[in-house]
Amino acid sequence: MRTFPVAYLGFLLTLAGCAGVPVPVAPPQPAPPPAAPSKAPDRPATTPHLRPAGWADLPGWKEDDLVEAWPAWRQSCKAMEKDPAWRRVCELSRSVDSRDRNAIRDFFQRHFQPHEVMDKDGAPWGLVTGYYEPSLRGDRTRTERARYPIYGLPDDLVSVDLSNFHPELKFRWLRGRLVGNRLVPYYTREEIVKGIQGFRATPIAWAEDPVELFYLHIEGSGRIELPNGTRIRVGYAGQNGHPFRSVAKILIEQGELKPSEASELGIKRWGQRNPDRLGRLLNLNPSYIFFRELPDDLTGPPGALGVPLTGGRSVAVDRDFIPLGAPLFLATTLPLSDRPLNRLMLAQDTGAAIRGPVRVDFFWGFGDEAGTRARGMKQTGRKWLLLPRESAPRGP
Repeated sequence: MRTFPVAYLGFLLTLAGCAGVPVPVAPPQPAPPPAAPSKAPDRPATTPHLRPAGWADLPGWKEDDLVEAWPAWRQSCKAMEKDPAWRRVCELSRSVDSRDRNAIRDFFQRHFQPHEVMDKDGAPWGLVTGYYEPSLRGDRTRTERARYPIYGLPDDLVSVDLSNFHPELKFRWLRGRLVGNRLVPYYTREEIVKGIQGFRATPIAWAEDPVELFYLHIEGSGRIELPNGTRIRVGYAGQNGHPFRSVAKILIEQGELKPSEASELGIKRWGQRNPDRLGRLLNLNPSYIFFRELPDDLTGPPGALGVPLTGGRSVAVDRDFIPLGAPLFLATTLPLSDRPLNRLMLAQDTGAAIRGPVRVDFFWGFGDEAGTRARGMKQTGRKWLLLPRESAPRGP
């Protein structure tokens, strides 16, 4: 009997869905919104290249104000404390004085072992980008100004967990819709925007600017400022299953914008100069995000871990290599600068473009200042994964 590599099996399953081949799935149900998991997060499907390190190897470790990172660590423990590998360190952290930076540093040094994360070629450097929670103008109902829908999750979106077909496909999903007994690809961005017959989703709000809405899709969460000055918070609920394509990169490749101009503001200005072409440009990215309204009292938008993100202390990682919830020490530089940015961070989110062991997306928080920093961040950096000493892997 012929066998296939796991990666190829995932490719075959994807092709099967895309070709409309019958795939056994449950009856159509809305994909569940992100929430705090009932059990601890699964371990990564692949062990990263880890090199044991000492605390002296972490640049700026002694200077970092760990009091700022402690609330984010305690948020991680809410999702991780049922995992035997993390239970004890989470329990021990309850008795640490959250205002005492020396006690916090001693806790990590006593109970964790740092490991430098390497890429597949053994290099320790990786790309560090930034993201944030944007604010955009809109309304609860469609108006002459607010004309662009922020859709909730469609009733007919089917999400297939591919680990049910093979355990090595953990964290891999196939999304589509049922036509008879066949799973076919879900509608693309262009089909949704143009109102293709059969698409069923209810807007939870309406945005005034299509480029601001496009970037809300990229960031995955945000706040909608209503005409009366109040705000509603929305967060990621699901995705249509199509790959993300950067329209900024398209404009650069076509010579329409210089790399330094390819920001949200630059694309807005390009759209103002080319209003007839803006819709076609945005639709070149087939990926589409669906949202849900979030409670007002959250301290931050929920990440993939299911806990609120902390500005300046949460990062998105590739969960194939880094366990969600784990503490990391990041050594990079501030946006558009060579000034050091060395901080204890928590791996609490993921992203479609965040691939590889050393890749990091830095969450800056909410608002214009956070947006400026996030948009300007394209640095190189190194990171160290902190694992509980009782379960840390041995060196080679």
